[in-house]
Amino acid sequence: MKRNILYFICTICFLMLWSSCRKDFEFSPSTGTLQFSKDTVYLDTVFTNIGSSTYNLKVYNKSDDDIVIPSIKLGLGNASNYRLNIDGISGKTFENIQVLAKDSLFIFVETTIDINNFPNPNGKYLYTDQIEFDSNSNLQKVELVTLVQDAVFIYPNRDNTTKVIEKLTLNIGGELIETELQGRELLPTELTFTNEKPYVIYGFAAVPNGETLTVNAGARLHFHSNSGLIVSDGATINVNGTYSNDQDVLENEVVFEGDRLEPNFSDTPGQWGTIWLIDGSINNTINYATIKNASVGILSDGNPNAATQKLKITNSQIYNSSNFGILGRNTSITAENVVVNNAGQSSFAGTLGGKYNFTHCTIANYWDAGFRQFPSVLLNNFVTDQDNNAIIADLTEANFNNCIIYGNDNPEILLDEIEDTSVVFNFKFTNCLIRFEDNNNNFTGANYDLNNINHYENNIFNENPNFKDTALNQLLIGDESAAINKGNVAFSSQVPTDILNVNRTTSPDLGAYQHIIFPEED
Repeated sequence: MKRNILYFICTICFLMLWSSCRKDFEFSPSTGTLQFSKDTVYLDTVFTNIGSSTYNLKVYNKSDDDIVIPSIKLGLGNASNYRLNIDGISGKTFENIQVLAKDSLFIFVETTIDINNFPNPNGKYLYTDQIEFDSNSNLQKVELVTLVQDAVFIYPNRDNTTKVIEKLTLNIGGELIETELQGRELLPTELTFTNEKPYVIYGFAAVPNGETLTVNAGARLHFHSNSGLIVSDGATINVNGTYSNDQDVLENEVVFEGDRLEPNFSDTPGQWGTIWLIDGSINNTINYATIKNASVGILSDGNPNAATQKLKITNSQIYNSSNFGILGRNTSITAENVVVNNAGQSSFAGTLGGKYNFTHCTIANYWDAGFRQFPSVLLNNFVTDQDNNAIIADLTEANFNNCIIYGNDNPEILLDEIEDTSVVFNFKFTNCLIRFEDNNNNFTGANYDLNNINHYENNIFNENPNFKDTALNQLLIGDESAAINKGNVAFSSQVPTDILNVNRTTSPDLGAYQHIIFPEED
């Protein structure tokens, strides 16, 4: 037994000694036989002076030998606008990088590029470089490619001494209110957004009292995290998009989205704040806009009894809002040919009363039903203050005409009223396709009496709208939809074409789209 123990100890000591004696010279120099996960690393489009996401390249040593790569470097050397990270060390040139046999190495790549450093960029510039491995006869290269997009940047000022970033002061009811929001008011020269360059906004950009922000057709607005637009008391926003022939490019629509252009961020909710129409803002209009990936697509406050509606939104799409697609708080909204889908709470919420008229709209919600507490459409007439006291107000009207209200939860409407003789709670769904199943009689009372013609008239419940692809926010209806030819012509004559400019005056379908025939899948 002692002899066995002694043998075991000697064997362990020998292995430890052998391991500790291995030196770098046992790694053979690479011979130009490295393999790569890709021959070109495409860093998706970035805005000038904004850092990219981190991309990776995997380098394989598929030989039976441990190797050392004498050098890994950027072709442009220290002048390159790319940055590499190998083994946790950042730089542009690396020497003697070891890779074990049958093992691999990760290289992480980032870039920040100033488009103004290049001649005649014409709004976009294709920036390239290479990662070079070894040299001479063993030289191997992987290409790096980035498209740089010029932009107009709007951001709050920074105090160069204290590093304090400018905070927004708002004019509310004639009173100047200092907020904790980083941002500033737009300058007179910034009150027209064109389609010449995209706009990148840091913090909240506010339309000043008495001014109008005009957003021309084809404009692109990109918001950094925790950023947005605020339309102040006495101010106005007019979004003047027009119909786009190419529905993939949306060349004439106005697009509001985050400032991350990589495909992985194209449908990520909550990347920026909101378009906030403050109490007192007036005559706001939005036509042919796509608003995506916000926390709240549109937040409209106050002015429920304005001479004209506080907001008229037409021919527009709102997708992937982490909270609400449209949130109204005791306000006035008219919506026609509007599509809202995928919101963490409700796609549309009219709270603390107000006045709402939706015609030929598709209001759906296919967010994970287990992670949202509200249906597609929520109406209530109250808000609770910090002491948990209810403040109530009139729901003067909430009319939904020729609409589709649907989703993956049930029911997809919630009418949450505090009954009080001092206020009214008026609503009506007419010629709508609605998901509302109440097999357990959980929803009772006059508001849920589906036979009450004062609230419900000529509606269809729980039949298939036959949406094209709800996960991709494609809410066109197919030729098997229950919404076909179910519209009231009196309402369609007010909105004679659908969101794709198709005439609907004779045989109107419900929702924002006239039906199409979906191609058969292979």
